[in-house]
Amino acid sequence: MSAELPKDFIPPIIEAVLDIDCDLPPAVDLAALEAPARAAFRERYPKHKTQFLDEHTIEARAENPPKLSSRRGLQAFQFLQEDEKQLIQVRGKGYSFNRLAPYSSLDDYLGEIERSWRQFVELASPLQVRQVRLRYINRIVLPPQGNVDLAEYLAIGPRLPQDRRLTFVSFLDRHAAMDTVTGHRVQIILASRPAVSEGLPVILDIEVAADKTIDPSDWEAILGKIRSLRDLKNLVFRSTLTDRCLQLQR
Repeated sequence: MSAELPKDFIPPIIEAVLDIDCDLPPAVDLAALEAPARAAFRERYPKHKTQFLDEHTIEARAENPPKLSSRRGLQAFQFLQEDEKQLIQVRGKGYSFNRLAPYSSLDDYLGEIERSWRQFVELASPLQVRQVRLRYINRIVLPPQGNVDLAEYLAIGPRLPQDRRLTFVSFLDRHAAMDTVTGHRVQIILASRPAVSEGLPVILDIEVAADKTIDPSDWEAILGKIRSLRDLKNLVFRSTLTDRCLQLQR
């Protein structure tokens, strides 16, 4: 496996997400942030959506029939660009930046991430940053052939017993690890998708996370964590795909 990506390599990223989790002041009510957040982000993100979290509880006792209770809570406000390819999220646990395909490079979005993060800090007055996460969801289409040998394309992943009678119908494979150099945590998910005319789509979902207490106003420290996570994500991505697989992304 070569160390570098091909020069004409096209990243198969369908979504990239940066999450910055932080502690908000106890008195902050997420619902109360809606109006000022809409005003702050409206110029670049004119569309608005609200996300809710539904919780369902079943209480069962031997002498009584099961009792079902439900609760809906406010989870986040989303502010989207006109084409909905890029959005900012104001969450009860912090800030998020999402970018859908087409995706160029993290460097191209860092200026906007810093600008919108500072807006979030002004709005929500977070007390401290607790965790920074980067998540990249890739869609890789393997060639349309009968029994695909996944080992030819993926350095890790599901494997069937050595029996010619078996062939994958679908798979979901998850790996959790820690980087011994930085202490960052890594989660790698490989999942099949229904075959299409072009071949067999495979989702490669890589999430890297750093637990670190940072002053919300210290952008340089936050940026350092983002870049460190990006380096680790790139290492995992390159190490997961074989050279043959990389040749498909051109």
